[in-house]
Parts: sequence; C-alpha cells; structure tokens
Amino acid sequence: MGYDLKIFSGNANRPLAKDISRALDTRLAEATVTGFSGGETHVQIDENVRGCDVFIIQPICTNQKKGISPNDALMELLVLIDAARRASARRITAVVPYYGYARQDRKDRPRVPITAKLIANMIYTAGARRVLTLDLHANQIQGFFDIPVDHLYSINILGEYFKRKNLEDLVVVAPDVGGIKMARAYAELLGAPLAIVDKRRWSGQLTEVMNVIGEVKDKNAVIVDDIISTGGSLTKAAAALKDKGACEIRATIVHPVLADPAVEYVENSVLTELVVSNSIPVPKRARNGKIKVLSVAPILAESIRRINNDESVSDLFANAKVEG
Repeated sequence: MGYDLKIFSGNANRPLAKDISRALDTRLAEATVTGFSGGETHVQIDENVRGCDVFIIQPICTNQKKGISPNDALMELLVLIDAARRASARRITAVVPYYGYARQDRKDRPRVPITAKLIANMIYTAGARRVLTLDLHANQIQGFFDIPVDHLYSINILGEYFKRKNLEDLVVVAPDVGGIKMARAYAELLGAPLAIVDKRRWSGQLTEVMNVIGEVKDKNAVIVDDIISTGGSLTKAAAALKDKGACEIRATIVHPVLADPAVEYVENSVLTELVVSNSIPVPKRARNGKIKVLSVAPILAESIRRINNDESVSDLFANAKVEG
C-alpha cells in the first residue's frame, strides 16, 4: 500500500463499506456518525488520521432500515469529509457508489437548478480532493468537478454474470437512446446484437413506449440501464419486447433506487430476472423474488488499492468497451 489507508463510512451503506474493507484485508475505521436530537448530523472520527489516505464510502441514497434519506446521506458525507480535513488527513477521496441527484444534470425546463453540479461543488468545498464513483447517469458529470474523478463501471460484475449463464439467441436492449453506448458495450461483451426501445418521457414518472428498433422475435433479451426508480419505464419496455415476440426477458440495472411501487411492478411484470448491484442497499423484502443482488465491492476495493498505490484505474476496464 501507499500512505496509511483509512476507510470510513456513513450510515447509507455500511455493509458495502465493510465488504470493501474485507476485500482490502483491512478494517473499517472508527467514526461516530449520528444525529443530534434536533435532527442535525453529528460526526466524530474516533482514531488518528493525520497524514493518512482517507476514503469515505457513502452513496447519496435512501436507507430504509436506518431511516436515512438521500439528503441525510449527503450531509453525512460532507461532514465526514470536513472532519477528516480538519484532522489533517493527507488526502480525502469521496467514494460515492451512487451519485444522487445525477438526473438533475442540465436545465431541461426554465428556472430549474443543475443540482448535480451543486453537489459536486459541495463535495469539493467540504475538502475532498478526489472522487470515486460508479456508473454515472451521464458521463459529463465528471466535468462538474475541478478535482480528479475515477469513473468505474459495473459491467465487469454484471456483464460477467450474464456471460457465465451462456444464454442462447441473446439480444441486448437499450431502454432508450441515451443508454445505447453502455448497451453496446454489453452486446460486445456477450457477443450479441443490439436493439433499442424508443420511448417518450412525459414526466419523471410517466413514459410511453413508442417502438422497438431491432430484431427481438424468438430471442432472449437483456435490458441494460443504470437506474431503476419506480420501475415503470423498465416494465413497460419489457412488455413491449414481449409483444414483439421476445422469449425470456431479463434486465440488469446498476443502481436499485426501487422507490414504491418498483418491487411490486417488477414482481408482476414479464421479467424473468432483474440483476442489480449493491451500490444502494436493497431491502430484504425485495430479494425474495425476481431481484438478484450482486456485489460491486471487489471492483471498488481494487480501485481504492490502485489509487492508494498511484496505479492506473482505467486498466480495470481495458476489455470492456465502455469508453470512447
């Protein structure tokens, strides 16, 4: 390792942080992250971090079990970064497996904020000097930061899962035009053709499938996307593929936000299986049916090790054509 490595976590996804620590053969460093009676966030780092390479693991997401909202998670992240900076850490890296507010990355209507940029400013101002994140909703969000951003991809975990299944007559499906690039990377990894669902989004919750571009009849489909929120878009896309003659329909989504009624939608849909990562904690009630959770701890741990040793992170994705 390089400088002394310290890994901290807020309350948003401590099991993932513990998995990462175990993969690095180290322990999760001690910090008290609680709330005052008035609702304010309280943090105290309980060990020496002077001169250390500090990594703070905290997705900006909901944790139903802990009663954490995305805003709570963000505040814990910022206060942990500030505490480490004031304790004289040598370098602070914000490890944000799920970058909340990522879909607010542009002004798509008059008088709305670009909240993804605001979050980037807040992370930098708090004291982080590097960001490690996973499958951003838009690659351009990296440009919102004035510090290095290591953008990881879960294709090494999720794509390999489907590769091992050896599915026959497979077609990879992008659920919209914006997802073509990542879907194409999966298609090349799996040696499958590509199809696209043409849809129109009327609001944040309402979409309409207009057409399916590509041949899906008598094929097993895998839909590739980055976020599932209420599940409406995904289940409508799956239904459209079934109407076009697709056989078994699976989906792989990186970030399982799973806001109500997503779990109900998935369970009652034509989907055979939904494979997600643990970038966001998935409630136990959601794991009993079609939803399968794969851990991205190995890829995050390896990236942390490489950053700590000043080694290349991009080499991890040399065989997955997700760049360019």
